[in-house]
Parts: sequence; C-alpha cells; structure tokens
Amino acid sequence: MEDAVRDLNRREFVRAVGTAALGITGAGVAAGGEDRFSRPLCIFSKHFPELGWADLAATAKSLGFDGIDLTVRRGGHVAPEKAAADLPLAVAEIRSVGLSVPMITTEVLSATSVAKEICSAAGKLSIPFLKPGYYRYKLVDVRRELEEAGKQFAELAGLAKQSGIRVGYHNHADYLGAPIWDMTKILDGLDPQWAGYYFDICHAVTEGGSAGWKIAFNLAAPRIFMIAIKDFFWEKTASAGWRRRMCPLGQGMVDWQAYFKLLAQVNYKGPISLHVEYDIPGTTPRERQENTIAAVRQDFAFLKARIREAFA
Repeated sequence: MEDAVRDLNRREFVRAVGTAALGITGAGVAAGGEDRFSRPLCIFSKHFPELGWADLAATAKSLGFDGIDLTVRRGGHVAPEKAAADLPLAVAEIRSVGLSVPMITTEVLSATSVAKEICSAAGKLSIPFLKPGYYRYKLVDVRRELEEAGKQFAELAGLAKQSGIRVGYHNHADYLGAPIWDMTKILDGLDPQWAGYYFDICHAVTEGGSAGWKIAFNLAAPRIFMIAIKDFFWEKTASAGWRRRMCPLGQGMVDWQAYFKLLAQVNYKGPISLHVEYDIPGTTPRERQENTIAAVRQDFAFLKARIREAFA
C-alpha cells in the first residue's frame, strides 16, 4: 500500500511539474542572436529525493533545464557502492530525454576503492566533472590540517585523472577551504586541467563579505570548473544569535549582477547547478511538491534573467 501511494505521489508530482512548466521558456538564455553563455544549466538532484531516475529526468526536462547535477552519495540518487551498476542506468534515463549529466556530487575524499569505482563508472560515461566531499577543520593545528587534506585531495585528483574526470572542490562555509585561499594553497601544486574549484558565490559571500568574495573569485577564476547558485542573508535569532538563512535568489546578500558580470569577463563556460536550499513550506507531500515546483520555477527564471543581462 505504501509503495502504491508513493508511486501515485510521483506521478502526480511529474504531472504537476509539467503543468507548472508551461509558463517557463526553455533553458536558452538569449532572446535572439548568438548565445554567448555555454550551457548546461542544471538542477541539483538533491532537491527531488523522492523521484526515481526516469521521473527525475522528466521533471528536469519539463522545467526547462539542460542537465542534472546528479548525487552519487549516501541517500542520493545513486548509492556510491553501487555506482558501477547503477550510474549507467541513471545516466541512460536522463540522457534518453535529451538532458546531460555534466557533473556528479559525491562524498569521496581520497583514493578509496569506492572513489575508484565512482570515477571509473563516470569516466566510462564521459561525465566530465566530479564534486568531492568536505574536509573538516579540527581547529587544533590548521596548517597541519590543510597539509593532510591536501595530500588526500591530490591522491583523489590523481585517481580521477586516470578516468578522465576533473575534480572541483566546493568552497562551503564551515568546512576546510571555506576561505578559498586555504584551498588555493593546495590547488596551486596540482595540474589545473584536472584539479579546480566548484565555486559557490553564496558561501564566498558568507565568508568574504563585500570585498572578500571578489578576491576569492579572482583567485579561483582561472580554474573554476563548475558553479553553484544559491542565496542567503544573515538573521539574528533569539536562541542561536546570528545565523545564515538561505533564501530565494535575489532576496539575499549576493550581488548577482556583479557576479555574472565577472563570469562574463572571464568567459565562464562550465555547468551551473541551481540549488534550492531554503525551507519549502507544505503541510502535505502534495503541497510541498507544488511549492517546490514554484520555488524552482522562480529561481530558474531569476537565474536566466541575470545570465541574459551579463552575456547579452
């Protein structure tokens, strides 16, 4: 009975996406003339955990995306230990509707057997980019912690290279490399063709304020492989003090016009992954699904408008 209800909810969700997407144009960002911006515009599959591969592909297609940033991690759309068997099946479903899988999001941190299996599977499928997991500051001896993380990352990048995969490290607040200059010290010693950044403007602003994010972007720009799109603002709470609160694009602290202007100046041509990390209301699964569709639609329209402005 539970499986039947879950299947029904999936079908209703895909139908709802198709209806909501009628108001969305395709993923093209230019109203006419040559489109200077290189696709693909992707949706992060994390935000549709209840959908199987076929429904995930149909949903992304209906919403106008070019590709999917696919989770290959615990609780993701592909279990890491099953990458060899399941990643080809998932990618086949996605590609069958005309979408691409330009990147996978993983938790791998070093050259383990699981990492080797994931890289090998992704390489055979010609998936170009991989996002690893996060190293953590212990805040005991940061220099030593950076050195240890650097060794692991170098081994992982070397392993990925063997499969033709480029690894982009995510600058995420609270983790090692949140201030991007920490990771720069590690990456400077690695081949820029295979080791680079998954640049996150939201977390760069979180760590860098008004000017720091521009410095971070300048440091990372020559080797940015992929970028994440999300927004936030600082909120003061009674119980926890100041905290970062995620929000819809354009309602937070990220200067999107300035950011995309810089992307245009450096002629960025990699994939963009749209994240919807803020709370989605809904008292029932159906209501939450509909609200998720509306949130994705709103943020995707905002994203394409900023791209049109910058790359016109």
